[in-house]
Amino acid sequence: MTMKSILAGAALALMSTTAAFAGDVRIMWYSDGVEGEVMKDLVDRFMKENPGINVILDNVAYGVVREQLPVQLEAGNGPDIARVAQIKDLSRHWLDLRPLVKDPAYWDENFGAQADWMRPDGSNQISGFMTQITLTGGFANKTLFDQAGVPVPGPDASWEDWAAATKKVKESQQIPYAMAIDRSGHRITAPLLSYGANYIGADDKPAPIDAGAKDYLTKFVGWVEDGTMAKDVWVSAAGTTYRAAADDFINGQLAFYYSGSWQVANLATKIGDNFDWVATGSPCGPAACTGMPGGAALVAIKYTKNPKDVATFMDWFAREEIVKEFSERTLFLPGHKAVVEKGGLSFKSDNEQAKAALTKFVEASKTTSDIALKLPAWRWSDTFYAAIVTRVSQALAGELKIEDAFSRIDADIAQKVKDAGQ
Repeated sequence: MTMKSILAGAALALMSTTAAFAGDVRIMWYSDGVEGEVMKDLVDRFMKENPGINVILDNVAYGVVREQLPVQLEAGNGPDIARVAQIKDLSRHWLDLRPLVKDPAYWDENFGAQADWMRPDGSNQISGFMTQITLTGGFANKTLFDQAGVPVPGPDASWEDWAAATKKVKESQQIPYAMAIDRSGHRITAPLLSYGANYIGADDKPAPIDAGAKDYLTKFVGWVEDGTMAKDVWVSAAGTTYRAAADDFINGQLAFYYSGSWQVANLATKIGDNFDWVATGSPCGPAACTGMPGGAALVAIKYTKNPKDVATFMDWFAREEIVKEFSERTLFLPGHKAVVEKGGLSFKSDNEQAKAALTKFVEASKTTSDIALKLPAWRWSDTFYAAIVTRVSQALAGELKIEDAFSRIDADIAQKVKDAGQ
């Protein structure tokens, strides 16, 4: 570890663990697109309306939230509020807002559908709410397809169809990559489920990696080896470190990018009119054409020194009109029941490609498989995701044969279950 990284880690630890003063609420926030700017504006507005509460918004990289926040939480430290994607796995650290918010029934009514995603099993805790509901799916560089004279595969196209089409585009347009998937267990789970994978055993504990998962992962490794799938995305990082392929797509180096709905604002902002792009939904496998649902949650941390002020802020941000505004300005799909049912969302973008992409994701949500819908609230999802990322990356780097990677995945997960006393 370099001295620079040690100092950076120390600074972050100090930032997140310094005792909060009365009236201070510290939020750890990460952004995929423009939501950090929107959040800053909303925080400023909140403080004008609530002059006794000082909100400190710490904008950090997603890697900080994923890698460093869990360490802080285990030590009983951390911010007062955090935006997180590891929602269920860390739920023991979330504050129960039920006795603190003004109207728990409002929270149950409007955020109840995803409440189990972010609270300990068997509880009725109000931990926070989803800042957005997401769905994994693909994006195609339509300009590259058109220039290559290759039709963009349709909604029923398989992963094999996409591999064949994008390989033609790559060869025709002399681009570095045909396809890429974010280095993420959550992201690669969608195609695994499409091939019939099921992580959940009959006892609700992790099942051994099955034939469906092995089938897709074997194809995935093969596509990396023959140059169809981008290798660097998965082997340029170690362990469970997340890495997105968004920049490769934005820079026009990639024909097909598998990520998710949260990328729409990012792509619209950074691509501009450089090329035409479309959302495609999720390619099909033998079992389904499914994406993986998910999202980011804004949760309260139970180690806060100012729970009442935290609840005041959470109540304010959870208001229907604030959620609606946040969703419209960030181009996110809202997780608020009334906002969804009333409709009338006016996404703040003059980018027609972005609006069409959001519509496509809404349509694609109708084919989400039952297993995919269960995973966000399943305790062991993040354990499965982490094992897959670590071991498949090692196989791609030539450190393991894919068959050995399967065995290691099962062993990693079994050890986690044992460590948890299950």
